[in-house]
Amino acid sequence: MRTRVAHLPDRSVRYLETGSGPALILLHAFPLSADQWLPQLVKPEPGWRVVAPDLRGFRGSGPAFAGPPLDGMTIDRHAQDTFELMTHLEIDRATIGGLSMGGYVALAMVRQAPNRVSGLILSNTRATADTPEGREGRARMLLRIASDGPAGVARDMLPKLLSAATHRDQPDLVETVRGLIEMNSAEGLASAVAALRDRPDATPTLGTIACKTTIICGSEDTITPVSDSEAMARAIPGARLIVIPGAAHLSNLEGQWWV
Repeated sequence: MRTRVAHLPDRSVRYLETGSGPALILLHAFPLSADQWLPQLVKPEPGWRVVAPDLRGFRGSGPAFAGPPLDGMTIDRHAQDTFELMTHLEIDRATIGGLSMGGYVALAMVRQAPNRVSGLILSNTRATADTPEGREGRARMLLRIASDGPAGVARDMLPKLLSAATHRDQPDLVETVRGLIEMNSAEGLASAVAALRDRPDATPTLGTIACKTTIICGSEDTITPVSDSEAMARAIPGARLIVIPGAAHLSNLEGQWWV
């Protein structure tokens, strides 16, 4: 597994890469980074070239990863960013796997350029836009970021990201996730919250998805419950649904995610 930096015309992107073969792009959740995928990258599924980038604004900030201002970032813009990285890496088509926020980006990618998406893995995510209650939650999160920064986000979100059993039995994993959250900048997290809040409803496009699609969820996920995954599986032709027992929102860290 290698850590690399792609220097694109308007920014630099940190990404992790391993293996060879058909490309699998893994897109991380809010409020983490590409390091979320280390379990899958350290023991990769044979026969795949796996690439996991940091979405714009994540993994802190610094000269090596400088880029345009984050104001006005959208889920669609994150999708375009991912296509630009694919082009830079000479990847014409890829299976796109996204968890939570990464799933929203994956759905935007298959809508924007279905010819470049050979398969989809949608994990712990949903197709619908934020409800009014969800938007209120985003507003509270922006206030938390403004007052307490990434550490406040970690305090608020950790109880929901990982299951009660993980909190009890795997304290090292809980602290690892806390560290990944706190490695981000307040500016980057706030930009992502706005993009999540304003994302469009992807439900009308689900019936047009023609590539092989696998939907993964955790049985204990309260952020995107199993019912959200079941709804997507019914709407996407031929989609396969996998429920990981005992996993919450970060199912790739809590369960056997390779399928």
